[in-house]
Parts: sequence; structure tokens; C-alpha cells
Amino acid sequence: MTYSDELIRKILTDSHVIAAVGASPRPDRPSHGVMRYLLDKGHKVYPINPTCAGDTLHGHKVLASLSEVPEPIHMVDIFRRSDQAGNAVDEAIRIGAKTVWMQLGVIDQTAADRGTKAGLTVIMDRCPVIEYRRLGMD
Repeated sequence: MTYSDELIRKILTDSHVIAAVGASPRPDRPSHGVMRYLLDKGHKVYPINPTCAGDTLHGHKVLASLSEVPEPIHMVDIFRRSDQAGNAVDEAIRIGAKTVWMQLGVIDQTAADRGTKAGLTVIMDRCPVIEYRRLGMD
């Protein structure tokens, strides 16, 4: 899929509250570094991972689901396999998120279509860190 630089820049600029679905406490996992980067950029990031809910990641309590986030979510950043991304998209729709962002290699066109039909902006197969750097927003 092709996304305009203007759209990507707007999402990265306007998404103050982000939920990282599949955030991992393991430093070797991409979600770990991406969450740290987004925090350093000034975003408020809630880590979502039911297997380590209650633990702390980058100083933030890990939550089991998007519904536990205590404020409106601007962007849901999905670090799940493609075959599991649809569940996160459906939950993002239910809680009224504005944007769903599927990470590099995460591709589920059916889920993306559901999100778009529900009024969400959907980005697929992209990484916000790479986009920040590509657009010179570092």
C-alpha cells in the first residue's frame, strides 16, 4: 500500500496516546525499541500484552487489553503476527481508536478493510521509527 508523506506525518504528529499491542519486555524484540523511541519522541505509550500484564516496561505498567487504557487512544501500534492482527484491529474499532498501525511484515488486508470501514485510518506494513527518520522528523 502507498501512503502519502503528509498522512504519515500527520499521524505521527497527532498521535499523542499510543497503545503498543504485543509490546515485549525483551530488549531484542522490535516492539521494545519502538516503544522506547516513541516515548523519547514525547508520545504517551501504553504497553499491551496479556502474557506480562502487571509488569513494568520502560516505566509503564503493562496492560492486558486496549480496554484497560484509561484515556482515548489515538494510535494502536500492532506488533502481532499477521494472522493475529485482526483481533487487535477489532478491539481498536470497539474502543474508538483513531488509527491502527500494523508494523513491518504485519499484513491483514481484511482487518485493514474492517478498520477503514469503521472510520479508522489504517497503516500497514510500516514502522513509525523508520517513518520518523525517513521524513526527517528525528
